[in-house]
Amino acid sequence: MKEQARHQDRRNEPNPYATREDFIKVFREDMNGLYQLSFLLTGHHEKAERCLVAGIEDCVKENLVFREWARSWAKRIIVANAIRELKPRPSLPSAPPSATVSSHSEQSSGYRGHFDLEAVFKLGDFERFVFVMSVLENYSQHECALFLGCSVLEIRQARLHALEELAISEGAQRQLVA
Repeated sequence: MKEQARHQDRRNEPNPYATREDFIKVFREDMNGLYQLSFLLTGHHEKAERCLVAGIEDCVKENLVFREWARSWAKRIIVANAIRELKPRPSLPSAPPSATVSSHSEQSSGYRGHFDLEAVFKLGDFERFVFVMSVLENYSQHECALFLGCSVLEIRQARLHALEELAISEGAQRQLVA
């Protein structure tokens, strides 16, 4: 009797998982932001659109994702689709760990300052992915490495290289204005 009452109580509880409608709402509310993420990752409008459409299709399939995580799940799906589309691989030769200059902090500082979009698109695919994921989207170096199928060292090197290239580009822009 008690078991039957407990089972009845569970059926009356609200569903904690995101539904198809929850994901549709996420994409409706944040279509521009999700497209911008896709475009920053891919660097091409057509590829960005393909990743976004595939992301919508992937999200509305039955997923056991908590409702509160639906927005971040949608972003992760966009990132995963962009990785499948471009297959970014490290282009820098691996330096010995002692020659690597990087922060010991696993989480990025969350830099959200201004950057030259053209300079971001001039980065190699791998460096652009690492920049967008680690700097703009605050993925940890470990998460980036898992997503991109490489080592944390390669993520650190690519992040450093991307930030150096963007700083050089910003310096060149300032010289042109002055």
